[in-house]
Amino acid sequence: MLLLYFSLFFLLSPSLILSLNQEGLYLQRVKLSLDDPSQVLTNWNDRDETPCKWNGITCDSVTHSVNSVDLSSANLAGPFPTPICHLPNLSFLSLYNNSINSSLPVEISTCQNLQHLNLADNLFVGSLPYTIPEIPTLRHLDLAGNNFSGDIPDSFGKFRQLEVLSLVGNLLDGTIPGFLGNISSLKQLNISYNPFSPSQLAPELGNLTSLEIIWLTQCNLVGQIPESLGRLKNLKDFDLALNNLNGPIPKSITELTNVVQIELYNNSLTGEIPVGFSKLKSLRRFDASTNDLEGTIPNDLCELPLESLNLYENRLEGTLPESLAQSPNLNELRLFNNRLTGKLPKDLGKNSPLLYIDVSGNQFSGEIPANLCEKGVLEEMLLINNKFSGKIPENLGKCRSLTRVRMRDNFLFGEIPAGFWGLPNVYLLDLMGNSFSGSVQKTISGASSLSVLLISRNQFTGILPDEIGLLNNLVEFSGNDNLLSGYLPATLVNLTHLGKLDLHDNQLSGELPSGIHLWRNLNELNLANNGFSGNIPTELGSLPVLNYLDLSGNLFSGKIPLEIQNLKLNEFNLSNNHLSGDIPPLFAKEMYRTSFLGNPGLCGDLPGLCPTGVEAKNRGFAWVLRSMFILAVVIFVVGVVWFYLKYKNFKKEKKGIDKSKWTLTSFHKLGFSEYEILDCLDEDNVIGSGASGKVYKAVLSNGEIVAVKKLWGGLNREGVTEDVEKGWIPDDGFEAEVETLGKIRHKNIVRLWCCCTAKDSKLLVYEYMPNGSLGDLLHSNKAGLLDWPTRYKIAVDAAEGLSYLHHDCVPPIIHRDVKSNNILLDGEFSARVSDFGVAKAVDAIGKGPKSMSVIAGSCGYIAPEYAYTLRVNEKSDIYSFGVVILELVTGRLPVDPEFGEKDLVKWVYSTVDQKGVEHVIDPNLDSCFNNEICRVLNIGILCTSALPINRPSMRRVVTMLQEVRTENKLKAQKKDGKTSPYYYEDASV
Repeated sequence: MLLLYFSLFFLLSPSLILSLNQEGLYLQRVKLSLDDPSQVLTNWNDRDETPCKWNGITCDSVTHSVNSVDLSSANLAGPFPTPICHLPNLSFLSLYNNSINSSLPVEISTCQNLQHLNLADNLFVGSLPYTIPEIPTLRHLDLAGNNFSGDIPDSFGKFRQLEVLSLVGNLLDGTIPGFLGNISSLKQLNISYNPFSPSQLAPELGNLTSLEIIWLTQCNLVGQIPESLGRLKNLKDFDLALNNLNGPIPKSITELTNVVQIELYNNSLTGEIPVGFSKLKSLRRFDASTNDLEGTIPNDLCELPLESLNLYENRLEGTLPESLAQSPNLNELRLFNNRLTGKLPKDLGKNSPLLYIDVSGNQFSGEIPANLCEKGVLEEMLLINNKFSGKIPENLGKCRSLTRVRMRDNFLFGEIPAGFWGLPNVYLLDLMGNSFSGSVQKTISGASSLSVLLISRNQFTGILPDEIGLLNNLVEFSGNDNLLSGYLPATLVNLTHLGKLDLHDNQLSGELPSGIHLWRNLNELNLANNGFSGNIPTELGSLPVLNYLDLSGNLFSGKIPLEIQNLKLNEFNLSNNHLSGDIPPLFAKEMYRTSFLGNPGLCGDLPGLCPTGVEAKNRGFAWVLRSMFILAVVIFVVGVVWFYLKYKNFKKEKKGIDKSKWTLTSFHKLGFSEYEILDCLDEDNVIGSGASGKVYKAVLSNGEIVAVKKLWGGLNREGVTEDVEKGWIPDDGFEAEVETLGKIRHKNIVRLWCCCTAKDSKLLVYEYMPNGSLGDLLHSNKAGLLDWPTRYKIAVDAAEGLSYLHHDCVPPIIHRDVKSNNILLDGEFSARVSDFGVAKAVDAIGKGPKSMSVIAGSCGYIAPEYAYTLRVNEKSDIYSFGVVILELVTGRLPVDPEFGEKDLVKWVYSTVDQKGVEHVIDPNLDSCFNNEICRVLNIGILCTSALPINRPSMRRVVTMLQEVRTENKLKAQKKDGKTSPYYYEDASV
């Protein structure tokens, strides 16, 4: 019995019982309220006395009370855990980058000792709680990257100790209130990227004398910049970019004596840049580009130790001050598209690590400064469309850091320095439209990164060296309108990535080299007006993507190869040669007549091509006999055809198709009629069906295959499209597709042959893509066909197509529905961008993104800012393309139940952050490509940045993708002579 009492005493003694304290119990309630798929909260258990050793928990070293909870990037989901505010000494709370949803409760104010609250990058919705300012100790409040909407509450002007206020990237749509100027302790005001109503910049913000950062990018600000902001003496970062501000830059801006960077780009500011910058000794970056500024660039601005000066796309005049060359830190100078004159400072680049210089589109004259690359770091040198004269400085031939050189349309002359031809990192060399002379040097073999070589419209002479065939990455070579002579080097066929070869109007001669069939990516071949001779190679007919062929004005002889009929040509010209024999049947049509003029030996049924004179008389009698026989045959055939058509019309009328009511509009030379298309609209030929209608495969009489999309739709009297509810494309979508594709000519944009319209139906006739869409192939049981080199090729092809839309079309075109299902694949797995039903042309005159009345796009691909602002710009397409890249890398759908409330982008971000990159790569891909896959993945992540300003342009995306393959090739060649897994013979860039 005594032993029993002793045992009970031991078990019930308070000093010996281990139990979780009250703070731990509060945190247990927090754990129960959250979804924790990554098991971050696993060690939050009730077997401990205190929670001080739990993940994310920090306690005071003396009192052992919880003072910090940091669960950043923990993949948590659920509503805000209000029990956390019961922790009496909690001063730091971060739930950054999770999936916390619902509204933020007003009970947040019960966290009475909080100093730091970070809830950024979650899924909060609703209004900002008006109770937050009731936390008396709060110094840091970060609610960026959520879905808060409505106004900023009036109570936000009553914070007592707040130093950082960040509301970036939400859905706030009220105005920017002046009462924020009452937060006298504020050091950072970050409220960029919100769809605020148009509002002026409140003068009261000038009362924030402690402010160090004011970040109001893309806030729909209008009106003038108030002079009162000159009172912000402690300001270091002044960013008002991407708004609609007008009027002059206030003189008071020169009173910001501690400012480090001033960002005013993409507004409508006018007037002159104020004088007085000499007081801003700390200023390192000044960007007032894309405004309407006039006058000259102030001397005192150029005397500062600037790192970056961006004043491009204004109306600035005058000369560039010599003092700019003395700046010891200058690495970026972008002044393009102004009216600047005079010479560039003689010592520009001598005293500073200049990285980028772009002064294109001005009226600069004189010689190119010899010291631009004195520090050996210059990467981009863009001097397009000025009046520069003289020779290229010899020093630039030693600038191995250069990657992009554009000097077109100047008055430069003389020979190119030998070293300049062979700079190893230059991928774009543009010397067009000058008076350069001499020959292309053999040193060009060193230009291992060169992708685009443009030397047209100069006075280059001599032969093209064999070494040009060593430029494995060359995609475009334009050397037309020069004095080049001799044969085409046989090594030229080694350029398997070549997409364009244009050497027209030179003095080249000889036969075309054998091996042309290796140009599998060649899209344009123009050798017109030279002295080429011999036969036209039959190999030309095997080039799968060639659509521009001009061999006119040469000495080619013999017959036209029948294999040429295999090509799908937009432009075709063999005129003014010595060709003979019959014209291939596909081209023996009136529409091609001008393509064969000036070849006396050619004969066919085209007027002006058959022999005349004595030879014609000798053939006259035989012609009469043939004609009589042919006439009899024709009468018989016409009778048969007439009966057949009558019978077929009778059958079609039963099916409801009246051919007489169809109108055809062609965009290319066609070898078929609308009747032949209509005959193929049979259910047996359906190859797809979607929201816009059915797609048919049509095999035509000439053997050609096309895809026919049949659409329905129309507006009712009230202006509402009834068929939209059924999933059909309305008329404006049809018109957008026709208008967009009808004028586009690019190898990576699907070709629209023609359209046919009737009262209640519309047909779009495209080139046929035998491998279907990327989405269907990637997410089906055929995904095994897409190894990594093929996926990489598809990414580059699609990027080049989008880059063409954004940068080479006038006006630029925004696709608005980029997705894997709208990327089609031909028989060689080359990609074409398709489906332009919601595409929009950008107004070249207007500034800023355009707002649309409805959201266009597909779930999982829509950029976050587009979904709530309806603002259209090219950054929306770039986000969608980034999702496509993530699909190619991961093999996963953009939206998948496995992701929960996340989409592919958030899943990739969180998985890479928590588990590593190897957990997102498609396991079906060969691991030997992992280095390259990771680099492409990084490009996809960059394209899907939440902030549009952080996404690269499509032109830059193309460059980055090309650089992935280029750098891996270089690594491989250095390793073991092309035996590394990173070397690809079939690369497409």
